[in-house]
Order: sequence, then C-alpha cells, then structure tokens
Amino acid sequence: MEEMESICMQIISNAGTARSLILEALQEARQGNFLKGEEKMNEANTFFVDAHQIHGQLIQKEAQGEGAPFSLLFMHAEDQLMNTETIKYLSKEMFFMYKKMQEGNGGM
Repeated sequence: MEEMESICMQIISNAGTARSLILEALQEARQGNFLKGEEKMNEANTFFVDAHQIHGQLIQKEAQGEGAPFSLLFMHAEDQLMNTETIKYLSKEMFFMYKKMQEGNGGM
C-alpha cells in the first residue's frame, strides 16, 4: 500500500472508531448511563484527535509545497473526518438534552 493510501486508511479507521464510540455513548446516555456514556465520549475523542492530527500533517505538507495527490480514497477520508466532527458536536448537545430530560422526569 502506498504511503498516501496508508495515511487515508488511518484517518478513516480513527474517524470511524470515534464515530462508533460516540453513537455508543449516546445510547448509554439515552438509557441514563451518563458516566459510561462520558467514558465512551472521552475514548472517542482520542481517536478523533488522532485522525485530526494525521489530517493536519497532510495540510502542513501541502503548505510546504508537498501537495497530496487527489484520490477518491483521500476525499472519503476527509468526508469521514468531517462527518465525525459534526456528529461529535451534535452528540454533545444531545447528551446534555438527555441529562435534562432525566432530571425533569425524575429518571427515565
């Protein structure tokens, strides 16, 4: 596998793992398991940060004149990263809403 393909797969893998953990965290929150949900959100963040750092290294290379070759795999990797980022921010709000709903209902 070429270096760029390997980099893309690292981004896709880390972003995908982060997204899965975020969705698991939401399921925990929906069931009122907020501590476990927060643990999963924290774990997800480590994978998201790893993916983002790899992506950032590509941007730095581009800024230094070492352009990355365009490919569908690279476009897919960026798409996965950005979708995970969107889900991450929306999930934080949903997590908060689940907590408020449980407080207002005296439990779920």
